[in-house]
This record gives sequence, structure tokens and C-alpha cells, in this order.
Amino acid sequence: MKPSRFTETEIIYVVKQAEAGISVKELSRKYGVCEQTIYRWRRQYDGLSPSELQRLKELERENTQLKKLVADLSLDKQILQEVLQKKL
Repeated sequence: MKPSRFTETEIIYVVKQAEAGISVKELSRKYGVCEQTIYRWRRQYDGLSPSELQRLKELERENTQLKKLVADLSLDKQILQEVLQKKL
């Protein structure tokens, strides 16, 4: 996926401007993006502040790490059970 020209903080700022009443057409012209991009940003970042976005990213990273940990432990458990069954 191609990286965005805009940081997430800048995107939130654009979304806040759209919420404040500036037209999407004007914002798209000002920032050099298509209108559909602004609508997509609104759908993704609507109602988030930069600190909330940072916390969300942190939670997503932690969730990913926990999922990997659970997968590793499940695999270890399955291997140990197979070894025990072969011994009996």
C-alpha cells in the first residue's frame, strides 16, 4: 500500500475542518486530494483527536503482540499433546 503524503494528525485536521463546515470540494482543492479521499478520511478518523489516535495505534500494536503470543502458546500446547499421545 502506498504511504500517504499526509500524517494522521494532518488528516484529522482536515476532517475537523470538514466538520466545521468547510465544503469537501474546497478542502479537496486546497489539499490536492480527490473528494472521495476526504470522505474516506471522515469515515476512518471521524471524532478522533490526535491523542486518541495515538492510543488507538498503541492498543492495536499491543493486540497484535498478544495474538502472536496466543498463537505461539497454542502451537506449543498442540505439539506437547502430540508428544504425550505418542508416548502412550
